[in-house]
Amino acid sequence: MYLQCQLLGLHEQIKKEHGNNLVPAFPPKKIFTLTPNDVEQRREQLEKYMQAVRQDPMLGASEMFNSFLRKAQQETQQIPTEEVPLEIYLSNGQKVEVNILTSDQTEDVLEAVASKLDLPDELVGYFSLFLVREGVDGGLTFVRKLQEFELPYVSVTSLRSSEFHIILRKSYWDTAYDSDVMDNRVGLNLLYAQTVSDIDRGWILVNKDQHRQLKSLQEKGSKKEFIRLGQTLKYFGYIKFDPCVTDFPEKGCHVIVSAGNNELNFQVKLPNEQMKEGSFKVTRMRCWRVTSSNLTALTSTPSNTFGMNWNLELAFEYLMSKDRLQWVTITSPQAIMMSICLQSMVDELMVKKSGGSIKKMLRKRHSGPLHRSESQQAVKSPPLLDSPDPNRDQIVKLSTKLSSVSLRGISASNSANDISGNDFHGNYAFEGIGDDDL
Repeated sequence: MYLQCQLLGLHEQIKKEHGNNLVPAFPPKKIFTLTPNDVEQRREQLEKYMQAVRQDPMLGASEMFNSFLRKAQQETQQIPTEEVPLEIYLSNGQKVEVNILTSDQTEDVLEAVASKLDLPDELVGYFSLFLVREGVDGGLTFVRKLQEFELPYVSVTSLRSSEFHIILRKSYWDTAYDSDVMDNRVGLNLLYAQTVSDIDRGWILVNKDQHRQLKSLQEKGSKKEFIRLGQTLKYFGYIKFDPCVTDFPEKGCHVIVSAGNNELNFQVKLPNEQMKEGSFKVTRMRCWRVTSSNLTALTSTPSNTFGMNWNLELAFEYLMSKDRLQWVTITSPQAIMMSICLQSMVDELMVKKSGGSIKKMLRKRHSGPLHRSESQQAVKSPPLLDSPDPNRDQIVKLSTKLSSVSLRGISASNSANDISGNDFHGNYAFEGIGDDDL
């Protein structure tokens, strides 16, 4: 009840500042005593309202809204504002301890880590903080990229598990920007550590000859050359997700999804045990959405032990051919992280298309003074999920040139030599198709 009153107060403030036309309608309140079903319905309505506000570029970026979210997170977790140490992990497992306020938001913490590492201000925007879960085998599950409006300390401590921690990782996709980072000693070391870690983790595919070359460069301390060679390898700069389920090319297929190079890469295991690999370009996605679902069949799978909600789906509408759009669905507890990756790819592409510079975009994100005071409050991620709604359409639309998708056959051994195998279904290219063709 208290939170509903706060939400209504926020709604009135937003209306006053931005006008009725821009602000979504606030869910009407029922007069009579609510049944459990009514309470759940009300919760979903409020969640959709929050999501609608968050997705509006103007409202979602407003300090009024973000301040409300920060306050809501801190009050929900009942964490007072005080100075605390927070450990941030680097890709090589090294920990950097920074002293922050519990009410410091992501940007504040990122700046504190950069200062501790002596990373120049102009390079801070090339990196982001990610919430990850470390498995018993040392593998990392990327839960999400910490958003600008949330409080890292509250986010990680509220999980009450030592398996979760925050890691620093580069936040851009185009490898051309690696040169900017490598010109600085600290930036070079961070990018080198990430490349070594991704190779050791098996995220970047390396054959025996390439492994020999990399080892030689590593022994010589040739970090730049090591990274340059890494850039030529398959899946360099990709984020690899945990095994999940997809309905493409058939329902119930097990898949390993990786995000990078402006695409989602699928390594699919078909019901007949055959392996296929395919890439879905972000420039061919008309829209996508993250929804909650009721997939009870998955509750008994080993993957459900991740401690995250398996009932999440990322669905994107994809241009398979000039006149054929098809929805592709991924069921994964990491659906939100996948969506965040897609959005950041789109942001980067749109900046380039408009003739802008990603440097300016990153500099804008991290320009201006930081305000750290005891009145500053915290936020957990806002409601990012829709309840299942077949009538709900786009969350994200693109207006860029469309490229191609291909499916290639690979063997089940997953080695570098095997994956570089032969074409299976050929390459379907439909260059130059615009939004009017959709």
